[in-house]
Amino acid sequence: MSFSALPLSYCTNVHPGRTLEEIERGLDQYTVPVAGRLGSQLAAGLWLAAPVIRELQASPDACRRFADALRGRGLTCHTLNAFPFGDFHSPRVKENVYVPSWAERARLDYTLGAARVLAQLLPAGEEGSISTVPLGYPGLDSSPEILSRYVDNLILAADELHRIREESGHTIRIGLEPEPCCWLDTTASAIEFFTTRLWPAAHERGCLDKVRTHIGLCFDVCHQAVAFEDVGQSIAALDQAGIRINKIHITCAIELRDPATNQAGRAALAEYAEPRYLHQTKARTSDGRVLTQFDLDPTFALEPPPEFLAAPMWRTHFHVPVDAERLGPLATTRAELRAALGAVRNLSYAPHLEVETYTWDVMPGSGPRDLVDGLTRELQATHLLLGELSR
Repeated sequence: MSFSALPLSYCTNVHPGRTLEEIERGLDQYTVPVAGRLGSQLAAGLWLAAPVIRELQASPDACRRFADALRGRGLTCHTLNAFPFGDFHSPRVKENVYVPSWAERARLDYTLGAARVLAQLLPAGEEGSISTVPLGYPGLDSSPEILSRYVDNLILAADELHRIREESGHTIRIGLEPEPCCWLDTTASAIEFFTTRLWPAAHERGCLDKVRTHIGLCFDVCHQAVAFEDVGQSIAALDQAGIRINKIHITCAIELRDPATNQAGRAALAEYAEPRYLHQTKARTSDGRVLTQFDLDPTFALEPPPEFLAAPMWRTHFHVPVDAERLGPLATTRAELRAALGAVRNLSYAPHLEVETYTWDVMPGSGPRDLVDGLTRELQATHLLLGELSR
């Protein structure tokens, strides 16, 4: 199977988006100029937070006007990011990004509102995808009944998405996005949830076909590389299990090699500790075990516990530019990105493809960055990589 023929997108969660006005300002300031430099059609992978969805649903023609404005800018939209519910650019996001979880009605209502908006933004005849939280975060809620509540709300979502398809003609698919330290973190945990909880419950309620059609995964390459998965094998395992990957987040993590002797690398990594986002850090030991540090901090990087220090490699959940092989004394997981996209090409269907580097304004370094230039380089490099893998 070839890659998706739809225009490549980048996720606009890199821009503030608390209001529709902020969304449109970001499109004009960044997305349209990136499209101009790219010289090829670009899709807007829109992050629409809950307040923006409410704005778009507040009047009968608000969504139509927004769709017309997108077309007027020469942009299309095929996928939404409905992972961050609120302000993704507040001073401290961290574990709050998982709130509300799929156990809460607010998450269900927000996601279905996003689906109704997307149905009005999609070009005629196209399918849509929506990435969302990995069910939730156990550190906030690990009650025994929570998995049943996740299942209940996902089944309700599938039923309503089926109704939206009948009304609009658009199939819209949800992509639960595994992330380190969450209820869905590894590929194995996702397969277990689908095959032992979600699908059996849907079968009992007579709606398995709807659930399999509308509920799948968003595979973020950075996240699964941080878990030290063989990402190509992970994608093949999901396919073998019958779990559809509805979106691929084209992303890279930080890789620190030989931390015991690479003091410069540990010092550089300490600079990536910052107060806004979570930066889960994992190490793979010489005997294959994976160690976990929930969030990166400078002291941990500079003075790590002995077992971490002795491990041959660390990986940190910090989305770094996907065109970068190295960041000074640090490496990136770009090799894993190539492997993942190679596996995607072997699928019998074509997931949506989206570059998602949302961390540009919290990366270490002095002075403002030319975000248009950075995004353009990422997209150009991705086009080249997709072309190489297609030959």
